[in-house]
Amino acid sequence: MDEREMRAMLAAVADGSLDPDEAALRLKTAPFTDLGYAKVDHQRGMRQGVAEVVYGAGKTPAQMAGIVASMRAAGQERVLVTRLAPEAAEGLRALLAESDPEAAEAFAYHELPRIGLVGGLPEPDGNGPVVIAAAGTSDLPVAEEAALTAEVLGNAVVRLYDVGVAGIHRLLAHADDIASAQVVVAVAGMEGALASVVGGLASCPVIAVPTSVGYGASFGGVAALLAMLNSCASGVSVVNIDNGFGAGYQASAINHLKAK
Repeated sequence: MDEREMRAMLAAVADGSLDPDEAALRLKTAPFTDLGYAKVDHQRGMRQGVAEVVYGAGKTPAQMAGIVASMRAAGQERVLVTRLAPEAAEGLRALLAESDPEAAEAFAYHELPRIGLVGGLPEPDGNGPVVIAAAGTSDLPVAEEAALTAEVLGNAVVRLYDVGVAGIHRLLAHADDIASAQVVVAVAGMEGALASVVGGLASCPVIAVPTSVGYGASFGGVAALLAMLNSCASGVSVVNIDNGFGAGYQASAINHLKAK
């Protein structure tokens, strides 16, 4: 279970709607379940605030179904599966329908970012909006991976799409959104200039995501990666090429920080 679910469980014990013995049983669940092909970490949410996420690429539908079943058996209501190909998503849905019809009913596949989600989106509980700014339409798969990840982790997301520097007036038209953001994720390929421009406009942290979009000299996103790493704008950090999930996760962590 993640931190949100753990707090809900403790509140249920406090108001008498959940038996303390049942709550104790859930907390006594082994730290992980060994499925042979995977050791499913059930206590990551309590340690880090976010439950384990399933990386779908390279896993069979049967393996993913087993991991999802293990997480749900341990009390995880919402399971995120990233980098999930359409055919693998159909296979996963079919296996869930056989073993856990409730999970199959709650399963939604988002084809553009290649994300599968068991369970709906939570109510946002972050400190403010997370802005996802994508330079071009070709960057949208990575931008949507960041946006949906942030929403699954409890953030209100503002999408600014096709706002690259080739027509910078499109970005400047959203200056108010950038000024009010708690975190901005800037997604761009080609030369990756969007992150520096956003960094010069925003007073909040900017997470730059280089994409593999571009012609030969972009070297599959390396040119954008190096440009973002060498940004002259302060407050810009960089994740790996095409790593929308990592950016959305990091944005959520920043947006949920509490003052001490």
